[in-house]
This record gives sequence, C-alpha cells and structure tokens, in this order.
Amino acid sequence: MAPKDKQQREPSIERTTEYEEFLDELAKYHEKRGTILDREPKVGSRHVDLLRLYKRVIAEGGYDKVSDTKGNKLAWRRLAGEFLPGSSNLTTQAFLVKTAYYKNLAAYEISTVHKREPPPKEILEDVSAKGGDLLSRTTENYFRPISRETERLRNGDEDSEESDEEGEKGTPRADKMDVDEPGSLGRSTRSLRHAPPQRVLFQPEVSRRETRQSTGNMNSPQPGQTNGVYGTSGAAMTIASYEPRSAVPSTMKPVSTPSNNPEYFNQLRRKQIVNRKNRPVPLKGMMLPGTGFPGPNIYLRALHALRSKVPEEEAYALHHLVKISHERGDKYRFDQFPGLAEALIEKVIQASSLFYDVNWEISYVEEDMNRPNVLNGLSATKDLLRRIQSLPTLDTQDDLLPDNNAKTLNMINEAALILRNMVMLHENALYASTIPAIKDLIVIVLNLPNHASVTELQHYALEIAEQLTRFWFLDAQNPLYLSLLAQVDSEDRGKIITTLRALGRIAMNLEATNKMPGVSKKTLQSLCDWLLVEDEELRNACLDFLYLFTGFVENVEMLVHEVDVESLVNQLVRLLQFGSQAFEERRSNPKSSKPSSHADGAPKLSSAIIEQLVTLDEPERSSQWLRTCFEEDPAGEITQIQLWQAYNTAFPDTMTINNPALKALMPAKDFITNVSTTFSGASAQVINSNGQSKYTIRGIRPRTVPVDPSTKKPYMRCCWHPPSLLNGFSDPKHSTAKIECGEYAYGSKAMWEHIVSTHLKVPRDETGKWLLEQKPDINMENGDAVSTAKPTKYFCHWGGCTHFSPTGTDSAYEAGQHVKTHLPDTSLRHAIHAKHNRTLSNSAPLTTSAQARYENFQPQFGQPVGLGSLGMGTRYNDKYSYNTPGLPNSSPQLPSPQPAPNFRYYNTATDEANDAAGLPLSSVLVLRNLARQLGKLPPPSSVHEVPDSPTHKRSFSESSPEHRRSTGAKKPRLNDAAREVEREIERDEEEEKQAQQAGWVPRVFAPVKEQLAFVMAHNLTLRNYMGALFRAIAEGGG
Repeated sequence: MAPKDKQQREPSIERTTEYEEFLDELAKYHEKRGTILDREPKVGSRHVDLLRLYKRVIAEGGYDKVSDTKGNKLAWRRLAGEFLPGSSNLTTQAFLVKTAYYKNLAAYEISTVHKREPPPKEILEDVSAKGGDLLSRTTENYFRPISRETERLRNGDEDSEESDEEGEKGTPRADKMDVDEPGSLGRSTRSLRHAPPQRVLFQPEVSRRETRQSTGNMNSPQPGQTNGVYGTSGAAMTIASYEPRSAVPSTMKPVSTPSNNPEYFNQLRRKQIVNRKNRPVPLKGMMLPGTGFPGPNIYLRALHALRSKVPEEEAYALHHLVKISHERGDKYRFDQFPGLAEALIEKVIQASSLFYDVNWEISYVEEDMNRPNVLNGLSATKDLLRRIQSLPTLDTQDDLLPDNNAKTLNMINEAALILRNMVMLHENALYASTIPAIKDLIVIVLNLPNHASVTELQHYALEIAEQLTRFWFLDAQNPLYLSLLAQVDSEDRGKIITTLRALGRIAMNLEATNKMPGVSKKTLQSLCDWLLVEDEELRNACLDFLYLFTGFVENVEMLVHEVDVESLVNQLVRLLQFGSQAFEERRSNPKSSKPSSHADGAPKLSSAIIEQLVTLDEPERSSQWLRTCFEEDPAGEITQIQLWQAYNTAFPDTMTINNPALKALMPAKDFITNVSTTFSGASAQVINSNGQSKYTIRGIRPRTVPVDPSTKKPYMRCCWHPPSLLNGFSDPKHSTAKIECGEYAYGSKAMWEHIVSTHLKVPRDETGKWLLEQKPDINMENGDAVSTAKPTKYFCHWGGCTHFSPTGTDSAYEAGQHVKTHLPDTSLRHAIHAKHNRTLSNSAPLTTSAQARYENFQPQFGQPVGLGSLGMGTRYNDKYSYNTPGLPNSSPQLPSPQPAPNFRYYNTATDEANDAAGLPLSSVLVLRNLARQLGKLPPPSSVHEVPDSPTHKRSFSESSPEHRRSTGAKKPRLNDAAREVEREIERDEEEEKQAQQAGWVPRVFAPVKEQLAFVMAHNLTLRNYMGALFRAIAEGGG
C-alpha cells in the first residue's frame, strides 16, 4: 500500500460540457480584451477549476465583496480551503487562488454580471491582485505600486544619515571606504569572503618498523608507494587514478556596483544633490501642511475655491458643494461659513450675461447703486424690472448654446441647486431671507428670456422663493411679487404649482397680512378652470391660493364680478367628497332586560331555491342547505331532532314527485355526521338532564337571513302580508298579528316572479309566459258575448302598501309593474331611473300623515322597502294594518324589537393626527370664507352678467308673466289643468321676487344646500368644519 501522502488524488476539475463552453467563451473574451487566459491555473499540486471558482465568487457577491477585508474577513482563505483541502499553508494558497481569479475572471465578471466597462488591463491584469474596489478603479484614481528601491532612489534617501548608520547592510561608498593594510582584520575586510581550504586526499599510512638510525637516514616514501612502487590493492589503484572534476563556470546575473559601474551611481548621486538643493528650506518654528496638520477641510477648501473666481477652482467647489448640500443638508449651514451664500448668489446672477448685454454687480455702497448694472445689496433693487426690460438682448435664437456658455450655465445651475438644497433647512432659509440680494436673484432668473436651457434654473429659483417668501412682506409693486404673479400665467405645470405655493406663503411667519393684491382676471379664471382638471397636486395649490385670497372682502367682491362664482361653489362642493371611502358602522341594540334571541328555526326558502338544491346529490345537497340556512356560532345550540325535521320539511313537495333523477334524502345518522363535516366548529353532544338524554348539536345557529352558499350574498325576503278582511274591509278585531310570507328569493327578478305567481296568482301559458290578459269564459246571448266570471282584482300588500286599495285594479300588468317599484332596480338603466326616484337630494318635506305613512316604506340607499326587519332601513315602521276611510283606526300594535341599523359614512382623507386633510379640507375652508365674505357684500342686481361669458348670464325677466304668455287675446275659460298652470306661474313670480331681494349667500349656496347637508351627515371627517360653514351660511341669510 502506498504511503498516505503518495496516494492518487481526486481530479480537481470536472470536465463537463458546461465547463468546456465556459472556457471557450472566456478565451474569446480574453482574446478580444488583449489578455492571456490561463485555462487551468495551478496552485500547489492541483489545478483550479475556473468555472467552479467563478460560480463560488459570484455567489459570495463578486470579487469586491470577497476582497472586502472589513465586511468579509478571510473570505479568500475560506475559498482556498474549499478548493485546496488539506493544504498546509492556506495564507499563501489563498493569495494564489485570488490571483488566479484576478487575472482570468475579474474583468469577465465586471462585464457580464455588473454590466459595466472593466478597467484597462494596464491597471487590472498587468498589476498585482492586492486590494479590491475593481468597480470604482479608474486610471485617474489608481496608482501603480512602486518598488522600495525605486522609491528610495526617487526620494534621494540612499545618502541619508540613516543609511550611514545601517553599517554593512548598505552599499559601501567610495569616499568612506577605508583601505586596510595586508594582514589586518579591519571592519571593511571582515565581510570579505576567504578562499576555501584546499582539499587533501586521504593517504593511508603504510607501517614499517625501522630503527631510529635507519629512519633518519632514509627519505620518506611517496604516498601510495611501497618502496617507491604503488600498491596493488583496489583502494590504492583508485587513489592513483583519481583526477579532479573540471570546474564549470556558473551562470550569474551581473549586478551593478559602485566598482563595476561607477558612472551609473554618479548620475544617481548628481540627481539626488540637485533635488536636495531645490527643496525649500523649512522655516524654523512654522508648521507646514502635511507636517502635523492635515490642512483645511473640504468645506473650507470649497468655500475658498468658490470665492477665488478661478473657473477651474469654481468647478471643483460647485461639484463638491452639490454633493455636500444633498447629503449633509441637515448639518451644512450658512452661518458656519460666512460668505458662502453671497458667493453662490453672485454666481447665479451671472446667468443674465448669457442672454443680455449686462454683467450684474452687487454693491453695498450707495454711491455705486445708481449705475444700471449695479444691484442694491442693502435693501434689494426696487426698479429691477424696469432695468431688465431696458437691457439689450443677445442673439440666442438657437436652442443650442455655445460650448463656453453651456459650461457656464451648467455651473450656474449647480450654484442654484446648492442654494435650493440648503434653504430646505429652516435655519438656512432664515439666514438667506436676511440677504436682500437673493430677492434680486429670483427676479433676474424669473425674467430671463423664454429659452429651453433656463427652465431648470427657473425651477430652482421658484423652489427657493417657496421656502423664503414666508419671511418677507411683499407689496403690490414689489418686483418679486410681480414676477411671481407673471409665472402663474405660464404653461409649465411645475412652475404654476410652485408659484402658487410661493404666493400663498408670503408673510406666513410674520404678523403682517398678505392680502394678495393685484391678481388679474385671467389668473382668477385660470384658477377656477384648473379646479376641473383631474390633478390633485394642482388642485391643492389652487385651493391654498383661493383660501388666502377669499379671506378679504375686496378680493371676494372682485371674484364674484370676474368669474362665475356659482360654478366655483358647485365644484368646491363636489370636491368635499374627493377620495371618500365608504365606512359602515354597526351599532348594537340598547341593552334590554331580556336576552337577545336568534331565529328559532331555519328560514323558509322559495321554491326556486329548493328546486335548485333538489338537483344536487347527497351529501352536497344537505351541505348546501346547511350553509344557506345556518351559520357557525360557538354559543349556538340546536337539537338534532329539530335540525332533522327542518331538513325534511324543506323538501316535502319536491321529493314526493316520482322522479328517478332525484335521489332521496340521506338518513338521519349520516345527516348529523355531515353537520360536523360542513361546519368544523359544530359537534354532536348528548346532555343528561333530569335523568333524560338530550341530543344536541353545538356550534351552529339558524341564520336570520339565508345567504347564497357560494357568494355569501343575503337573499331577499318577501314582505307580502295582506290584512285580514271582513266583507272587503279591514277587520281589526279578528285580524292576526303580523302574518307575512317570509320566503326568501335570489334577487329582485326571482322575488318578482314569486309575488306574481304566488300572491297575485297570475297564470302562465304552455310556453311559460305570463297571461296578463286572460280570456274570459263567455256565453252567447242574442249574439253577444257575456262573461260568466267576474274579473280578477289585484291588490298590493307589500309592506303595508295601499296603492290599489280599496277597489284594486283589473290589470295584472299594472299590478306587476307596480310591484317592481318596491324591489331594487338591477337593470342597466338604473342610473336613469334613479333620477326620478325619491332620494336625499330631491325629497320634499312630508306634510300629511298619508305621506308619512307612505314614506315609511320607501327604498333607502338603493334597498327595497319593507326590509326594516333585516336592519336595512331607518324609517321602517312595523305597523302593517292600514286605515280605511270612514272606519275607526285599527288598534295599535307594539313593534317587535328589530336589529339596530347599520350607518354608512363616506369619510375623506385624514392626517397623522386623524384630522381632515387634502382637497376636502381645502374646499370646505374656501367655502367657509366665501360664505363669510359674501354676506358682507350688497345684494346683486336683478341681471348679473359675467364678462366674456355670455352663457352664464342670469336674468329674472325671462320668467315674467309677459314673457311666458304669448297671447294677448281674451283669456279663455280655465279648466283644472289651466288653473294649475296659472298657479305654477304665480309661484314662479313669487320666487323671482324673493330671489331679487336675496343676497349673494342665498343665491350661491341655496342650490347646493342639500349636498352640503349630505356631507354634514355622512362625512365624519369634515363634520366639525361643516358646522362652521353652515353657521356662516345662516349668518349670511342662506
């Protein structure tokens, strides 16, 4: 068996098809890049699988992640342990594995994985694999490592005093080399190499005993000789034939030394002497940069570079300040770096020189401020707009700027961006507002020519104004105020929104009042038009502006004469419910002494539902019936016999039909077992009470309203309950209390068919169509047809309806169409029909008891009447008997306890404090201001025209009697219809007289009062604000 370390190792590379394809692709990449690929680099005794190594490094996050010594320590050592198991020197092997990846796969990773251009090979493959950060390596930020010897020679340190102290470690110099005398053991010869001692071959001694006299008289024999003759032994012959091996010259690399190449060392010495002479002599006691003090930080360097006015230095400063203002905006403050804000302002106002023949200067000396190109640095320039309008314009018709101008404009944009970023901090905004020149900056930028290249700069100026106007009071003639008003008429959406915000914030932090003077008619009309645009941000900006504008009577007076204020109010009312979400509040019944009771038995299903359930097979039939009529309730309980009887009672008529397709009901035992299968929380139990066993099922209870088992949609209950009649009249003495059909149907259509067939008893023909016009049985008498049967009378008894009482109707069609009015409208023309129904917005006060009784059974929120017992109504009265004229009233009956109704609200957006926010809040505040200020205006004239808007002319003269009466002849005798028309005309005349005497508030808010009441009742978020609005309307006469 071979030793352990000599065993056959497993192959380190799996040569699969994927491996070969990967290496071929990698070879093409290196050939295109101009580098050499080592297909199977060898580390130690094993070859590295490049495909496996590539996948492993990519799984770790790439070369930079693996090479991160702080975030991923010893990653290459772990990888080397995986690829070279059992290696004794993992540190060295890890660097070799890293080098293999660095030379062959690093550039490929950057191109394929990171989709970026790799660094050139001169700073990648051609240098060492030390370090990482390949993704950020460029020729500008990477410096090739320099050898120590070259570094010492470059710095001229070979002749320093430190090298003299190193002793024999340094190269000896000629001027300090001492020549020792021969035989001395001086310092300079101590390190010289001596010749090795000469080898002397071993010569065995041949012993021969001689006398002292003979030994002294005879010469010593030669080695290997006996009496002058070599011995005959093998060792003696070997020694005699030995010849030393010829010396082979060794191959050595020539080394330059001061002795063999003195010229080279003389040149190095001369360079060192020149460099040393050119060095400045350090001043005694002065600390230079780099000798103990790191120098100014980047903030000061950028500040001084910006103030130097050198283009290269300014570009350097602006580049770094943009990044600093963005990343350190919460810490970078103007008051910590005096002069920074002024330097940035001076840079931005240079934008005018690109389009006008002017170079603005900021002066703080009053004598210099009279010059046309000098700005007032003490209190801003009051006539700046006039100066700008008088400036000659340069030829900039082309959208493309020259190269120098483009670079200058780019630096100006960076300076404006720095200002914009920094004023986002409150302290910086407060500091900048105290610099008058920044007002001139905004005016200059906003009045630049309409050129595409200055759009970005103007946006920055408007954002700066948005943050600073809260600290300024601007009158109507202020150049900044006029410039901002002019921006509202722009076609740029971003400019409009930012400008409206800036105008709305004027003097916000001051005690002065911003009255918004000088707003033009065009601006007001644009604001009203923009409220119709589906743009929430634009609408918010417009409403914020209108909220401030409508706070003053003179502004509102101008508003009502310049725009259609009624249309504005209508739109504001619509916005009150912007983004509302339906919220249903479930209120519980007040606590009573009696415990709440649920339905005693299973609800009664209509024949259509039963027919559908019958077609199912067991146990699906029983499961569907259980899900329809019962629901899970941990506290619910029902006896097994009651449940089984309810199930058998639900299918009595249908199962008696001899139809082989219908399967019989499942046995009681299987049915009880299926209950637990249908409801996971239900279980059969046996309760022993008084020695008797009671079999119950716990965990379910009957539903109050059955539901569709698949959609969980509640079925509709039939509320048909005719009164007991005696001789055609109501019989309160013998009538029974609340008897109604109570069956449940799928929906409106199924319920209508149930009523027509079951209660109205309208027959069908052979094809299934309704026979609305029945053919009577007739007898022939004298050639005439005489009916033998009386025509059928139809009545409506849905929820106490008395529409056809007491005589009824002969038309089945009329009765069927009337029944549809009690049911929800599910047709496609529901929206059209809803216009003619009684709703919250068009209902009139009920004045008679008949109307009140009729109102109790009307649909509410799109629900059928008579559903008060289901908790879907709020006015449903459980008095089913009605009074017949001339008869005494029936005895009143106490209504049965009904479930509490569910209240539906439509709440709008709120903020973090759960207070109203967004468009609804802004709209209600504008409406409140309008209601308060319109009440202070004099009443409008009878004819009010909106300028340039002929369609909004409102006149009361057209409805006068002279206008409506087209004939002047003698009035004919009036019948009932004519008298009704005459009364209608008189009512219109009275309304016109009242309207002429009414003020602005009734005229504007009367048409929307019901919508406002709806918001007041159904929007809990705006309820407090709506109360203030209604009080303002009431005070204004509305």
